[in-house]
Amino acid sequence: MGLTDIGVNFVKLLPPEAAHTATIRALEKGLGAPLRASTFDPILATTLPKSGLKLAAPVGLAAGFDKNCEVPSAMARFGFGFIECGTVTPLPQPGNPKPRLFRLSEDRAVINRMGFNNYGLDYFVRRLSKYRAPVPIGANVGANKDSTDRIADYVKGIEAVAPHAAYVTVNISSPNTPGLRGLQDKAALEALLLACGAADRAGKPVFLKVAPDLDAEAIKDIVGVVGNQGVWLSGLIVSNTTLARPDSLASRDREQAGGLSGAPLMAPSTEILKAFAKALKGEFDLIGAGGISSAADAYAKIRAGANAVQLYSALVYSGPGLVADIHRELATLLKADGFTSLAQAVGKDL
Repeated sequence: MGLTDIGVNFVKLLPPEAAHTATIRALEKGLGAPLRASTFDPILATTLPKSGLKLAAPVGLAAGFDKNCEVPSAMARFGFGFIECGTVTPLPQPGNPKPRLFRLSEDRAVINRMGFNNYGLDYFVRRLSKYRAPVPIGANVGANKDSTDRIADYVKGIEAVAPHAAYVTVNISSPNTPGLRGLQDKAALEALLLACGAADRAGKPVFLKVAPDLDAEAIKDIVGVVGNQGVWLSGLIVSNTTLARPDSLASRDREQAGGLSGAPLMAPSTEILKAFAKALKGEFDLIGAGGISSAADAYAKIRAGANAVQLYSALVYSGPGLVADIHRELATLLKADGFTSLAQAVGKDL
C-alpha cells in the first residue's frame, strides 16, 4: 500500500515486496501518516460480546502488513478501528525464496507465499510494548517452519505478546508453512487449544484464525472442538488466504503458488463466515476477513455474522484513505436500514 494517492501510484512502479518495504520504512520515519487519529460516527462503536473488546469502529487492519510491529501507531491514524500485527514466530526466519509476492491488478487481488518472514518474538515484543495509541492492537502468533514442536511455539508466542496486546490471534491457517493447516484437524486442534488456554495467563482475548478452504465436515469439527475446549477462547477470524484459483482470474500471475487474497476471496470467505456464524450461534465473537474493498463488502460480512472485520489487500489498490471512506459509508448504510447501532446488524442475513 502507499501513503497517499500519489504514493500509491509511485509504489505500484516498484516490485510488490520492495513497495511494501518502502512503505514500512517511510511510515517508520513519520512520513505520510495523518497527524492525528480519525473520528468515527457513534453508530460504528461496538463491543465484541464474548471478548469484551471495545472498538470505536469495526474495520481493522489484518495481519501481514506490519509483521514486526514497526508502524502500528502510524497505521492507527489512518482510521482503523483496531490494528493487528504479525504473524510473528518465536525465532527470526527469512521466509520463502523471492519472488514471493504478486499483484494481480486485473483482479484486484494478491498472491503471496511469504512464509512467515519476520524478525522473531524478541524484536516484536520490544516494539509492541512501546505502543501507546488508543486504537486496540492485536498480536498474531505463528510457528517456525522448522519447529519440532509447533504447539510449543504458539505457547511461547502467547506468553510473550499477551501482556502487551489487547488481544492475541493464533494463526493456524497460512498455506505457506508446510503442514501448518494440519493444526485445524480435530485432534491437533484439541491439543493446541488446551495448550494455548493454559498459556494465556494474562487473560487477554484470543482468536483462532482459520482458512477459507474448509468443507462442511471440517467446519463441523472445528466448531465441535471450539465448543468443547474453547471456553476461554474469544472467537474466530474467518478467514485467511485461499489456495483456490477461481476461473475468473485474468492476471498473468494467477497460477503462482501461495495464498490468494483480495476481491476474489470476498464471496467464498463470506460463505465460510456465514457457516461458522450459523453453527456457533453467537457464542463466540467472529471477525470477518477476506476480500473487503468497500463499505458494502464490510456490511455484507457484518450481516453474515461478523462482529468486526479486517482488510489489507484492498489497500494495495486503493490506498489507506479507503478505510475512512468505508467507515463513513458504512454508517450511512446502517442508518438507511434503520439500525441505531452496528451490533443490531450483526447476523441479519443468517
